[in-house]
Amino acid sequence: MLRILFATTMLATGFATGAFAAETEAPSTLGEVVVTAQKRAENLQDVPISMEVVSATKLEAFHADTFRAVNVPNMNVQNIGGNDVIYIRGFGSPSQNYSFDQAVSLYVDGIYAGRGRQFMAPFFDLQRIEVLRGPQGALFGKNTAAGAISVVSALPTKTFQGSATGIYNFNQDGPEAFGYVSGPITDQLGARLAVKLSDKDGYVKNTGQGGREEVTNKTALARLTLKYAPSEIFDYVAKVEFSQSEQRGNVTVAGPLTGGQQPKKTRFTTDGPLGEAGFDTIAWNVAGTGNLAVGKFNLVSVTGFSSFKAKHINDFDQTNLAGGVFPHTVSNSYPENFQQWSQEFRLESPSGEKLEYIVGAYYDNSQYQVDQYNFYNIAGLGQFIPYSHFKQQAESWSVFAQATYHFSDSFRALGSLRYSDTKKRGAFNSKSLLGPFPFRPITSARGQISEGNVDPSITLQYDVTPAIMVYGTYGQGSKSGGFVSNTYGTTNATFIFKPENSENIEAGVKSTLFDGTLVLNGAVYETKFDNLQVSTYNSNVQSYIVGNAAKASGKGIEFSASWFPVKGLDFTANGAYQDVKYDDYPGAQCLASQPITQCNPAVPASVLANNLKGAPLPNISKLSGTFQVHYVAELGNELQLSNTLSVTGRSKYFNSDDESPEYGKQKGYAKVDARIELSAPEQKWHVALVATNLTNELTTSGSFRLPAPVAPATRALYWIEPPRNISLEAGVKF
Repeated sequence: MLRILFATTMLATGFATGAFAAETEAPSTLGEVVVTAQKRAENLQDVPISMEVVSATKLEAFHADTFRAVNVPNMNVQNIGGNDVIYIRGFGSPSQNYSFDQAVSLYVDGIYAGRGRQFMAPFFDLQRIEVLRGPQGALFGKNTAAGAISVVSALPTKTFQGSATGIYNFNQDGPEAFGYVSGPITDQLGARLAVKLSDKDGYVKNTGQGGREEVTNKTALARLTLKYAPSEIFDYVAKVEFSQSEQRGNVTVAGPLTGGQQPKKTRFTTDGPLGEAGFDTIAWNVAGTGNLAVGKFNLVSVTGFSSFKAKHINDFDQTNLAGGVFPHTVSNSYPENFQQWSQEFRLESPSGEKLEYIVGAYYDNSQYQVDQYNFYNIAGLGQFIPYSHFKQQAESWSVFAQATYHFSDSFRALGSLRYSDTKKRGAFNSKSLLGPFPFRPITSARGQISEGNVDPSITLQYDVTPAIMVYGTYGQGSKSGGFVSNTYGTTNATFIFKPENSENIEAGVKSTLFDGTLVLNGAVYETKFDNLQVSTYNSNVQSYIVGNAAKASGKGIEFSASWFPVKGLDFTANGAYQDVKYDDYPGAQCLASQPITQCNPAVPASVLANNLKGAPLPNISKLSGTFQVHYVAELGNELQLSNTLSVTGRSKYFNSDDESPEYGKQKGYAKVDARIELSAPEQKWHVALVATNLTNELTTSGSFRLPAPVAPATRALYWIEPPRNISLEAGVKF
């Protein structure tokens, strides 16, 4: 891999020093992309991290409203049962154990969010999204063993302005509307109010619910931002965000166990005793960020409060593949409640000195609880409703520092260190609300966790030329241990799982060539995890087994390129290769591809002896990438016609826990998005026709085997991803 990096560096150097240049109309350039990945405002090309920045313009172009719609190589999002799980470089925290902290942490305006439902509207009225690949434990700290995502929302403007945009989705039959007003209230106080409303149908027809298109989705979002700047040495930004979502239905469809995945867009379900399937969430988020100049230094305070209440009811397709339908046999419900307070202080030294540094401290306190209800209607055994209750209190604090020493104008070293202390208390109780549950015993558990983690990193950075920078990094990350929250039969002996730790070695190059018209970046890396936290479905006990895999590792290559050959035309491409596998995983659940003589899931001793060393991790594609071309044509009367074509693809991957080569493998695919927009000067108004998944690729985000006797007949279930959608958009700015 280092040979590839060396070749890339030499190629970039050759481009920078070559004596050739095309004589064309003056091209556009990328311009300076400002990011805060290292807690300071910096040019993206100066930051020694493999990262991608997705602008608000790109997000809005194809109506991205969830992380699943953000296309970044070596990052993928799995959705099973309503939980979005983000994987970076092959690593993430499975969704089935609700109390998992995520290995890829989300930060919204500096506020840590270990649970995706804290921020339902992170793509709403933004500046940008920064995706940082690899451990970020030293500066971000909180559970960033695999990576971090930083979302930065828009701020109040110095002049009055606003916009309003309306969208109608033809395939998902429903409107969306969003807009903002922003400007000064006084000389010292500015405000920005942004609102978004949507009322859309889904894309899977449920014939058991009168032909309803599922999932229906009604969403209301609002964010008020105030910026108070009484002087040049002090400013404070306060944000309050409210979000509410009401979804009805699910997107699980039944399929055969052989012949590969065969997803369709129809299902049949009836309401069970737990209620109508769907997902209701209300969330509040409050953030305050203050900057105070203390001489040449800057003191930063970031305060956050986050809370949500959610209730998620899953049902499963009752379609009988032999014809007809099954009776309602299985469903589950997960009411959740979460609150979190956090506070961070940072002291930043002045920029431009030989030694630059940041020191800081962080604290958070959170409470979380989740109830679990399951309904089973099993032929010959009767009906059962087992129930469990889990609650957790968690508290953590950390201190951190980063220093950059400039040996010369072109060579510098960066060192970071963070110490984190985490304490958790958890309790689990279960009982039967209807009938004695035949598969798992009624149990309870109590536990406490107290642990400390040290996450260091060291980076060497060298400017080969003013246009080319190379770097090498070693870093560590960690994610705290936790509790099994929703597995029946949990006891004190199985309640606690260990923290996981990661280390990463990375080398990269960033280059800005031909006066900014060509940008080439690349990185190679190797990441290793110890005590990787896992959750796998055991169909023989109808439950998820939670614990730690011993070791896993991944290595890969990432690159990105932007080219602006002539004015109005630009190309961007991003790609990645990764190879991720278990290095040691004793006592693992059996894979579907393993013969019964090698691993028999019905024999505990056979499972105990099973080791998945060398096996790939689920949900991981070896190849992923995006390509986009954007062209703006100047028309008469100062009108513009903007055309964008985007292609996103990934190679095959397993999306079932047992990695079945039949029902559990999603084939490789490429999805095409397109946008045609007519606009007036300075975007005073625009109309656009937008197509997502234009070629109508039907793919799945997850799958598993629903076994008998839980179901009358064993069959596969898939979670279907959105097919083609055509929409019309119109907007005005003032």
